[in-house]
Formats: sequence, C-alpha cells, structure tokens
Amino acid sequence: MEKEVEKPGGTKRRVKRAVRTLWISFIAMFVFFIILVILIENGMVGYMPSLAELENPQSAISSDVYASDGTLLGRYYVLDRSNSKFSEISPNVINALIATEDARFYEHAGIDPIATLRVIFKLGHKGGGSTISQQLAKNLFPRTSHSMLMLPIMKLKEWVLAVKLERNLTKNEIITMYLNTVPFGNNVYGIRNASMTFYYKTPDKVSVDEAATLVGILKGNTIYSPLRNPKRSKERRNVVMEQMCKANFLKQEAYDTLKLKDTPLDYHRIDYHDGVAPYFRQIVEQQVKQVCKDLKKPDGTLYDIYKDGLKIWTTIDIRMQRYAEEAVQEHLSNWQNAFVNQAAYKDGSVWSKPGIQTILNTNIKSCDRYQMYKNQDMNEARAMAEMKKPIKMRVFAWTKGHYKDTTMSPIDSIKYMKTILQAGFIAMDPFTGEVKAWVGGVDHNFFQYDHVNINTKRQVGSTIKPLLYSFAIDNGFSPCGEVSTLPVNFPTKANYNADKEATYDPQVTMKVALAKSINNAALYVLSQVGIDPFVDFVHKCNISSRIDPVPSVALGVSDISLFEMIGAYTMFPGGGMNTQPFFISKIEDKNGMLIKTFAASQKEVINPNTAFKMVKMMRGVVNSGTGARLRFRYDIRNDVAGKTGTTSNQADAWFIGYCPQLLAGVWVGCDDREFRFRTEQMGQGASSALPIWAFFMKRVFADKKLGIDANKVFKQPANFDDCDSTDNFGTLPVKDSISETAPLEQ
Repeated sequence: MEKEVEKPGGTKRRVKRAVRTLWISFIAMFVFFIILVILIENGMVGYMPSLAELENPQSAISSDVYASDGTLLGRYYVLDRSNSKFSEISPNVINALIATEDARFYEHAGIDPIATLRVIFKLGHKGGGSTISQQLAKNLFPRTSHSMLMLPIMKLKEWVLAVKLERNLTKNEIITMYLNTVPFGNNVYGIRNASMTFYYKTPDKVSVDEAATLVGILKGNTIYSPLRNPKRSKERRNVVMEQMCKANFLKQEAYDTLKLKDTPLDYHRIDYHDGVAPYFRQIVEQQVKQVCKDLKKPDGTLYDIYKDGLKIWTTIDIRMQRYAEEAVQEHLSNWQNAFVNQAAYKDGSVWSKPGIQTILNTNIKSCDRYQMYKNQDMNEARAMAEMKKPIKMRVFAWTKGHYKDTTMSPIDSIKYMKTILQAGFIAMDPFTGEVKAWVGGVDHNFFQYDHVNINTKRQVGSTIKPLLYSFAIDNGFSPCGEVSTLPVNFPTKANYNADKEATYDPQVTMKVALAKSINNAALYVLSQVGIDPFVDFVHKCNISSRIDPVPSVALGVSDISLFEMIGAYTMFPGGGMNTQPFFISKIEDKNGMLIKTFAASQKEVINPNTAFKMVKMMRGVVNSGTGARLRFRYDIRNDVAGKTGTTSNQADAWFIGYCPQLLAGVWVGCDDREFRFRTEQMGQGASSALPIWAFFMKRVFADKKLGIDANKVFKQPANFDDCDSTDNFGTLPVKDSISETAPLEQ
C-alpha cells in the first residue's frame, strides 16, 4: 500500500484552525459568561434582590424586653437575632473576622482574585475563596438549589450579589451586616446575641480571646461551640488569634500569653423558660401581640413581635423581681415538705378519694407518654401497665437548678408533680400602677400556668372583706360601730352561720370584726348594705370576674384573679383612687423610635377619709389580728397593713398587704383545688401565703437603693374624721404584746 504524502503547509493549517477554534470557544464562553452575568443581575436566572432589599435586608430580628433599668429580660423571636451598629462592635471582633475569613477585605471589590485562584489551583486545600461580601450575600439570600449542576450558577449569583453589595454599601456596613446575620448555633444569630449569650456582655466589650472564640464558632457552630466542645473551641480560638498575629492585629507576645489561657464563659441563654421573670415575659408577649394588631409600620403592614426587632420597655424592677422569686423559694422550699408529709399524702391514701382519682386518671390519659402508647395500638390495660413501669426522668425539686434526676413510673411522676405547691406573687406601685415584680409559679420549665394572670381565677376568701367594709364605711358605717356576730338571715338563706366552730361576743366593732376576720360579722354588714349594691361596687373596683349575688360573696366565694385583687386594693394606700396595674411602659421599633406608650387608668372609688379608715383597720389585721405573725414571727416593725384570706378546706391561701409606697399580693395553693392542707393551722393565709410577703418586704426594706423608705408612715388626710383617736389598731404594737397564740383566721 502506497503511503499518503502530506501536502506542504498542512500542519500549519491544522494549528491555525485549532487556535482559531480555541479563540472562538474562549470568546464564546466569555460572551456567554457576560450574558449570564447580565441575566443574573437582571433577575432573569432566578430571583435577584433589588437595591432596596440589599440595603435593607428583611431578615427577622428578635424583639427584646427590658426591665425598667434597661436589664435585658428576654427575647421573642423566630430566629434569635438582633442588630448592632458598627460602633457597637469591638475592633477585636472585626479584626478576628477579617484575619480569619478575608484578609484582603478592604482591598477587593467583593471578589478576591488571589483567593479564587488559590482555590482553583490548590483544589480548596489551602482555604476557601469566599469573601465576607460573598458570605454575606449567601447569608442574606440563601441558595435555593444545592445540586451540583446548579452550584456554578449559585456561586456566580453570589459573586454578582457581592459586587452589588460593594457598590452600594461601605465596607463597614458590609462587615456589620455580616456580623448581624451570621449564625452562632443554638438558634442564636448575630454578634450581639452571641456575645450576650456566651459572655453576657455587649459586643463592644468583647476581649481579644472572646472575639477569637466567637469568630471561631463560625467555622462550625456545633463542633467549635465553647459550650458543647470547649477543647476544640479553644484550639480554633488559637488558630484565629494566630491569624490575627499574621495580619498584624495582635502582637506575638500577647498571642503567646493568651493562647495558654482559657476563656471562661458567662453563659446566659435567654429562652422561654430560663432567666429572670419567665412568667412575666410570657404575659408581656401576649400583651404585645395584642397591641401589634393595631400598630402599623410606615409601609402599612402590621408590626410582628417575632420579626421586627421591637424594644419593649417594662415597669419591672429587676431587684424586686429577684427578691420576689427568692421569697417564693425561701418559703415554699420548706413549706412543701410540710404539705407532702401530711398523713394522707405520705401514706398515699389521698389518691383513693373519688375526686382525686378522677383528676389522676384525666392527667394520665392526657399525658404525651400515654398517648404515645395508644398510638402504638396498645389497649388501655397495656398502656396503663407501661405507665406503671419505672423509667429515668427529670422532675421538679427545690434544689439549686429546680430539678432532680430520678427513677419513677410516669404515673408516680404525675402524682408527684400534682402535689407541688404553687404560688402567685405581684408587687406594684399603688400610685402609678407600675408592676414591680411578677412571679406566676415556682418554675416555668415544669409549670407554665401563671397564677397572677387575670385569666387565672381562684376563690379569694377573706381578702374580699376589705372591699365590703370600705363600701359600708363609704356609705355611713363607722369602724368603731358595732356589728353582730350572730347568724344572719337572708331572703335566700335563713339563719346563715359561717362561724360554727368559733365563738365571739354577740357584738363587736367593725374594726375588730375585720382584724379577727369574723365571718358572721361580714355577713351582717352585707345584709345591711345589700348584696346587689356590693356586687356593683366590686365591679366598680375594676374586678371584671363574675360575682354571683349570693350571701357567701361576703366570705370570698367568688373566683377572682390575683391581678384584679391587687388592682382593687390600690384604693387603700392610694387615698381612694383605684389605679389599675400596668407592666409595659413603652414600645420602640428596631431603630429606637417610639411607637407606643402606656399608663395606668385611674378613678376615685372611695373618698380619702374612707381609704385612711381602712388603712387603720387593716393595720389592725397585722397588729393583733389574723396577720399578726408579720409582727411576732417575722419582726416587720414598719407601718404596714393588709388582709389574709383562706378558702373552704384550705385550697387557697392569700395575703395582700401594703406599706405607704408599695402594694403586694400572694396566693398559694396547688394547681388542682382537691390538693390542699388538711388543717386550718397550716393551710390558712397567715401560714401559707403571708411568709412570702414578709420575706419579700424584708428584702425590699433592707435595700436602700430601691427608694422604699422603711420609716415612712401612712399620711392622714386633712380634716380626717376619726371615730377613735385612741384606736389601738392605728398604732404599732409593742413587740412583747404579741404572742404565738394570736387568733387564727376563720
């Protein structure tokens, strides 16, 4: 076969064609790239945010709730994020971020060519190529597709966004926006929340090693979490500080010292349950959500408590709040033992009572574990058998963390939790209406039911009597006038005797009747003023709960919330003015602009003379009446007044008291009324509720910074019409004149 001879110049022509093809391909690819960039920039290849959206990204910002002194109480959020300005972020954070993530941040225009080429030639083994601007673009507008085919398009889109960010924002604005949007794990977003969560300090106060730790988290917010993996977090922190040295942000000798030290956490994860005033934060959340239904933003849309970064300022005094929580713990941690050591609870016989059996069965069948067994197609007998098997669990206990790890059956755990004593406590300024402390229960992790809330109603017992007596005095009765203690006749109930187990003189003064809480005397006064007029008066005191017009209304048979009762009592220290409690002072938007203010509503209910007469009568309650243990047991010598309350069978214990500047109320009982003290000696308001008030007020009086003057006395109004200037109930008792045998409340 004859060999083909190549024509002269053939090789050159092939080379030229190859070069031409290469150039055409390159130019075509370049043109395609340019066209693709143009299409991406104009939103023709997927969504592209507008300039306005880039400058004002609509990321959800958590709303913060503050105490009156600016202490952060908690947050409401979808994503736990809040913004900081550039000036509010420590240079240590900025330097750590730049040194680690984007050393040429201030030199490039959104894309770092050197870093990009390094990724291509080193195959990503020497670090990534994404700039802070690119990472910000990714954070603000996350990738919609993660397929390998779409990845180049998504990456190109981030480049375009990064360049647009660089064109329209300053470098400081970009890095601030980045730090405000980046995740730090555990649903914490943004440098402000991260610094507050991990170190309980604002980002402007973060030290070098703290900043390095926080920036280190960004590489992997679980693996480098200082809370979950402290060893790896420290290693990553040191890498960040080493990078800071290379970038001349940190001197070598400082690095050598810091790398050997630990960076201690001051972890304050503020969530729904933990922290100060969780029950209060819950009621604030409900109130603000309601207010937001009528609050419109400049664009016409409604404010959202979870997304719009509201700043909610409350009336809570952070020290009083802590004193209230401490007072509840101090009393109930001891009183709980007395409760469960009662014979019926100790031997378990209480669970055989029909009413309590019904409560137990209802709670068993409504609990998640029982429902889980039923969903597994177990019959009732099998499910109940499983509920009786011991398992490991965590339950409430009066320990440091308010819990204990134990082994018990789910049924036994329900029994255990049902017999935990609960409390409601609220303190307020009776003149301004500002709520100073709010404790809705013993622990929000285990018990979310708020016992202060206006919707939580319990029988009020004898705490209703001051309202009855003030109504009578305002209509001509005198504290020194005599009232009958004999059984009383009503059209619907003849010979009503509410003091069957107690004997009193047939006639006593009204002030003695209140001090000793004589039930028949209250019934007599009610028969004189009329049931319907008294019910109308109770509603006039801003009590909206249903009040049945029955004779026992004088004894506190009605279910009324602690919130309503405390509001009604304001007329006594307030000189006859009813001042409704409020707890939010103002709401600001995310930029600090005021959008809503709040104030108490006030009206005169009784005249000032009547109010002061009631103050003197209620002094008698604590000087020598049912609340006398304030004096003899808790040694409160200040000018205070109040009223105890106990309901049928000791299911509810109350004490509401006040000094000239502060009013506070307490309720104690179990969530279910069937669980109660079996003796009046232990279950009365003076035993179960009054001690919490005493412990709180002793702390308040001792704290001079609160401005509550321990020596201040109630001011007598001008031209006061006093029935008895020598009234023993109007002066403080001699300490030795009070004994442990002070009469119990009836």
